[in-house]
Amino acid sequence: MGRQWKNQCIAAVAICALLGLSGCGNAAGQEAASPAESVESPAPPAENAGEAAASENAEKPEGVQNTEAEGPAPKAEWPVDAVLYELPAEAEEAGIYVEPIAGLSEDFIRGVDISSVLVEEKSGVVYYNEAGEEQDLFQTLAQHGVNYIRVRVWNDPFDENGNGYGGGNNDTAAAAEIGARAAKYGMKLCVDYHYSDFWADPNKQQCPKAWEGMAIEDKSEALYQFTKESLSEIIDAGAVVGMVQIGNEINNGMSGETDWTKRRQLMQAGSKAVREIAQETGQDIQIAVHFTDVSDKSGTIGNAQKLLEKEIDYDIFAVSYYPFWHGSLENLTDVLQELAETYGKKVMVAETSYPYTTGDGDGSANSIDEGSLIPEYAASEQGQTNEIRDVCAAVADVGDAGLGVFYWEPAWIPVGVYEEDAADAAAVLSANRESWEKNGSGWASSYAAAYDPKDAGVYYGGSSWDNQALFDYEGHPLESLKVFRYLYCGTIVEQTVESILPVEINVPLDAELVMPETVSVVYNDRSIVDIPVLWDAAQTAAIDTSASGTYEVDGVFMTEADFKEDVAPSASVIEFLENEKVTAKVSVNRLNMVANSSFEEEDTSMWVITAGGSGMTDFQNKESDAYSGVMSLHYYSTDEVSFTVEQTITGLMPGTYEFGLYLQGGDAGDNAEMYIYADNGKERLTEDTGVTGWCNWQEPVISDITVGEDGTLTVGASISCAAKGWGTLDDFYLYQVK
Repeated sequence: MGRQWKNQCIAAVAICALLGLSGCGNAAGQEAASPAESVESPAPPAENAGEAAASENAEKPEGVQNTEAEGPAPKAEWPVDAVLYELPAEAEEAGIYVEPIAGLSEDFIRGVDISSVLVEEKSGVVYYNEAGEEQDLFQTLAQHGVNYIRVRVWNDPFDENGNGYGGGNNDTAAAAEIGARAAKYGMKLCVDYHYSDFWADPNKQQCPKAWEGMAIEDKSEALYQFTKESLSEIIDAGAVVGMVQIGNEINNGMSGETDWTKRRQLMQAGSKAVREIAQETGQDIQIAVHFTDVSDKSGTIGNAQKLLEKEIDYDIFAVSYYPFWHGSLENLTDVLQELAETYGKKVMVAETSYPYTTGDGDGSANSIDEGSLIPEYAASEQGQTNEIRDVCAAVADVGDAGLGVFYWEPAWIPVGVYEEDAADAAAVLSANRESWEKNGSGWASSYAAAYDPKDAGVYYGGSSWDNQALFDYEGHPLESLKVFRYLYCGTIVEQTVESILPVEINVPLDAELVMPETVSVVYNDRSIVDIPVLWDAAQTAAIDTSASGTYEVDGVFMTEADFKEDVAPSASVIEFLENEKVTAKVSVNRLNMVANSSFEEEDTSMWVITAGGSGMTDFQNKESDAYSGVMSLHYYSTDEVSFTVEQTITGLMPGTYEFGLYLQGGDAGDNAEMYIYADNGKERLTEDTGVTGWCNWQEPVISDITVGEDGTLTVGASISCAAKGWGTLDDFYLYQVK
């Protein structure tokens, strides 16, 4: 994006003509109502209803009987009192900058998953509108441009005594209520069947309790019947269902089945049920399959190929995309485009999110903290806005096949606002825990332990997502919620400072320290300008470059400098910078002596791997499993895992060194033994370590390593764990400290 330095940046509105609208935006092309006005709205398009019916040639799953629809299918309609809200006809003044997306389709999915809303409300959470008045969450979402709601469905998320597993306690009844409330404000529903009694994701695809022990034919029949009955109940309640997911993040299995032949039977049973309900109700329901880890392009394309080979009946290939886990936006568009062009399917992002703060609002740890942030987006309302807008643009860049985006759990906020240092902190946390258990408003309750002992049974608690919501801790909509409303026409904003880019300086031993003359400042319109800085002379002079060390140097912005007219900061920016301090982090001699330390280079001959079996390790190209870059040393085996990886480094200067690395993984077993080591030929130092889950990076470190006159040191890691244990090692480092 080009730099903009005027006090106000006006987003273009030229796409109005491209959309064929009377103004720049209009709610799905329907006649719009004022906030207080109800209108009888036409039925949603049903031009594909015939295609949605079960194909005569579709192979029916074992144990499932075909049924013939009698007569023409009725047409689904919005409730006669549905309230619709129009989108802006031109750029509006706002507290966030939104660059419009040219050519965005009129029916582009601007969706949110609010599966937790009912238990949040049951727990006493209140949501407000822009005026600070209590208001139905669904109405607020519709006013802000949301046109689609997604809801997860678990078969039976309750124990034998009726206690909910938490995470929303999302059974069919909950989905039906959410769908009906969505339809009241003209929002379609995406039903996300997990086909499990609790969370289904790449690490677990547990069979529902009622289906345990069933042969695959019986399980397929049970899935078919459950889907038909559940979907009928949801539609009968008043929901307008536009999409059904047959499974959630099914990369590694579905309902306890990992074999693709068996998975096919389950998926075909689900598809058949959806096709029949679509025909019977007249609702134009698309079928989506949902995978994650789009950063693994070959794996994602491989899943699409497997669906083709197994002749799975579906319409949409959906992916999860979280920028802190799943790679670049360019890769996202590239993968989705290849899926659309090669396999003739529509594509979308079923889940995305980003934090607006690194704070914790409920006393239960967040999934994403400061260490997970990516440079492109600050943890702010503007950063959150930019992430949502960019993901929408990445999907839109696919073309007509790019359907849209769902934001995951924007309303999962604290039941009670917890502040660690507050006088009532203990009481608030206690009340929150009681609500999480009683109402299911945390991600998991202790009642889920019997069903999911390894995850929920250990880590049950509150919302780990409250810092990624689009509402503040008290339920007021953030400015970032408006992004859905402004995707077409953009906004007019006053120029402000969004963030100051970090200043990190590495200085070799005995080298001259040169401080940068400027520091990069990011504005809310996403432009970047270099502002002159005056560094603290005393702090700079105190840095000793003859020995390894880490220092901080404070600086002040020189806002009185002469700027070119087209890059001159606004008065408000100058005022901000005059009161803002910038700090540079200076590291002396942090020169990494490990060659190809993060495996990004093709030549890996300097690494020696000794494994207890073949195929146990590999150099993996998968950004989500790497600490930095895209490469890492991956390990997995169906047998017990046992290997060492090491590098012998020569030509080192005599002195004292520090060695470490990063590793993550899981399923290591109770008898796992993992450690790093440094061997100078006379002494072998070790440091124990372990793995605690995906992307829970551990950093074992060995300090005070002596390198003698021969300048040789061998560093490495030893990993032994149970069969099917998995993980990655990355970013090995060896620094001379003195």
